[in-house]
Amino acid sequence: MRNKLENEYLAYSLRGHIQYFATSYSKCPDHEGRAAILLDGKEIVSGSYYEQWSKEHLLPRDEKLKARLTSVFPFMDDTAVQYGQFDQSCFYHAFNEFDNQSIEQSLASENMLVRIFAILDRRIGKRRLERMSSMIEKEPEVFQLFYTIRTKSEGISGQG
Repeated sequence: MRNKLENEYLAYSLRGHIQYFATSYSKCPDHEGRAAILLDGKEIVSGSYYEQWSKEHLLPRDEKLKARLTSVFPFMDDTAVQYGQFDQSCFYHAFNEFDNQSIEQSLASENMLVRIFAILDRRIGKRRLERMSSMIEKEPEVFQLFYTIRTKSEGISGQG
C-alpha cells in the first residue's frame, strides 16, 4: 500500500515530502495499530485505535455522529480525520476504495481519507487544481489543508 501511494500515485512534486504510515502492533490484542500521513516527517493527520477513545470527549455532542465515528469503519468525514478517529484498518479500507475506482470517484468519495489520497495523486494536474480553486472554500478544513499542500508543491499561488 505505501509503495503504491508514494511511488505510483503521489504527485511528482510531493515525492520525498509526503509519507504514508500504517501499522498493526503484533503484541496488542487484535493487532490494533495506527496510521498517519506525514509532510516532511511531521504528522499532518494521524489516528490510532487506542487514541480514539482518549479523544472521544473532544467530539461534537451529536450522538448520531459519535455512532458513525465509532463504528467498525468509521464514517471518514472531516471531523473523523481532524480528531484522529481512525486506525490502520480504516486506512487500509480507504486505500482499497481509492485503488479500485477512478480518480473522479475518489475525489467525490464520502471517505475523507480517499479524497486526501486523490488530491495528492499525480493524475490531478495543475489545470484541474486551478479549476478547483473557486470551490475549495466550500470544502472541509482537512481537505483544504491537503489542497494547499498540493498547490504549493506545484507552484500554484493564491489558493486555499
